[in-house]
Parts: sequence; structure tokens; C-alpha cells
Amino acid sequence: MTMTTLERQDEASAPPPVVPVRRRTRRTPLTWYRGGGLWNLLFLLPMIFVFFFFSWSPIVQSVIMSLQKTNLIVSEWVGFDNYVTVLTDPQLGAAVLNTVYFAALALLFGFPLPLFMAVLMSEVRRGKGVYSALAYLPVVIPPVVAVLLWKFFYSADPSGVFNTVLGWVGIPPQPWIQSAVQAMPSLVLEATWAAAGGSIIIYLAALLSVPPELYDAAEVDGAGIWRKVWHVTLPQLRGILFIMLILQVIATAQVFLEPFLFTGGGPAGATRTILLYIYDKAFRNSLGGDYGEATAVSVLLAIVLAILSWLYFKLTNRWSTS
Repeated sequence: MTMTTLERQDEASAPPPVVPVRRRTRRTPLTWYRGGGLWNLLFLLPMIFVFFFFSWSPIVQSVIMSLQKTNLIVSEWVGFDNYVTVLTDPQLGAAVLNTVYFAALALLFGFPLPLFMAVLMSEVRRGKGVYSALAYLPVVIPPVVAVLLWKFFYSADPSGVFNTVLGWVGIPPQPWIQSAVQAMPSLVLEATWAAAGGSIIIYLAALLSVPPELYDAAEVDGAGIWRKVWHVTLPQLRGILFIMLILQVIATAQVFLEPFLFTGGGPAGATRTILLYIYDKAFRNSLGGDYGEATAVSVLLAIVLAILSWLYFKLTNRWSTS
């Protein structure tokens, strides 16, 4: 039996059925207790205590110390005078520029190199495990041992390891870390060698998540290895690339070991970074050190890195998820 036009119009104009609205249960201390909230809190208390004691407590103490003139024995409240002193110190500006220079060189050479090596190793048919072990080997070597070994390689004598290799191709001996111009690139070279292995392993693991069908479709379209990397690999690894980039920026902004062991900040302050400036403030300048000013610089560095990280994730969140 068919519906008449009037019946269809009445059905179309009828109001939609009313969906009953579930009333939210009002949360009270009694309902929280009956729901097991007390037991959950008791289980969480040890973790909360450990997290606060080892993470937030040092941060709070650092902020308080940055407002004091102290050598850890005698303390005097000076407010923001420490911040004014370090911000007007020209040596801090030079240390910031050196750190930015190191970070720029490390990003220019140290960021794409592990990805390039991982892509090449993923294309190898045999011995992939051996190449992965060799790539990760520098990470296994203790950092201090690695720096001292490279310091021996960087000997400015004609009989030095690197100068001997250069002599084989007719290049004269180089001063390496004894030159204000070559010191920072030399430090970046060693730091890239030491840290690339961990990034290569991460990229190799990420490459396993790329669907092989995408590479097959690219081959059908006649794409070579570089076009496959550009149009398939890089878009699929956007998320991990963004994470690795911000981690490298944070790590290079806090570089300390290489300039401390290689040059001690020299020659002529060419490799004095922010963390080395903080170390000098705390342990080298005066008897007992000025921990207040050193901590003020640390707090400023933490604030700058936090702001950069927040801006970075805000700008890249849409790109990494789209």
C-alpha cells in the first residue's frame, strides 16, 4: 500500500525523535572513594614522590638558587641581579653565537647523514646486520674515550693521523683544533661520527613501517631510488624526522663534552659554548664559584629551549599528521 503525498509531507515535517539525555553523575568525595580513587592515589604516591623528588625538586631549587648570590656555603638573596649580570655579559653573547654555529653545522651535516646512511643500508641485500653493527659501534665507545682518541687524530704535527692521510693526496698539514677557524668544524665532525649510529638505527626501524606497495607503485611509474626517497620515504617518515630534528636541536644547544675535552673553549674562545660558559661561571672564575649566575644562565637556557620546542611542535603538528 503506497503512501499518499499528504502522508509523506506529514512524515517529513514530523519532529525528530527525542533522544534521552544521560544525566552526568555528580562527582563527590564519596563517589570518588567508592570508585576506588583512594587506592589509585595510594598506588600513585610512590611514583609521584619519586617524580617530584628527582625532577621537579631540582628545578625549583635551581630557580631559587638563580635568585641568590651563593657559593653553596654562604647565600645572599639578590633577586634578578644575576639575570641582569649574565645578560649584559659580552662573553655570554659570544658563547651563544658559538653554540648557534655548532648547532647549525651539526644540523647541516649531522642531520641528513644518518638518514642517507639508513636509506643506503636498507637497500643492501646481504650483510645488513653487519653494517648496522658497524654503524652503531661509535655509540658503544665511551664518549670520553672517543674524544681523546679523536684528539690524538687531530694532532697538528705532520705525523698526525689525519695530517698523514692528507699528505698522501698532497694536502699540507692542518692545525685542526688549534685553529680558531677549523676548531668548531672539527668538533662537529667528531660529534656527528659519535652520534650518527643511534639515529641510523632509529631510521632503519622507521623504514620497516613504510608499506612496500608504495615502492612497487613508484617503480611501476618509473621512479629511481632518489625519486622513491623523495616522494615515498620522506613523506612516510615525516613524524620521526620532526622528532629527531627537535631532539638534535636540544642536544646541540647543550653541547659540552667536545669543547671541554678538545679545546677547553679555545683557541681564543672560538669553541666556548653556553654550557662551557656555565661551567666556567660555577667552577673556574672564583673560589667556590658563582653558582647563582651559573644557575641563572641554566634557567634562561631551559626557558629558551622550552619555548622553541613549543613553537616547533605547534608549527609541525599539522604537517606531521596530515
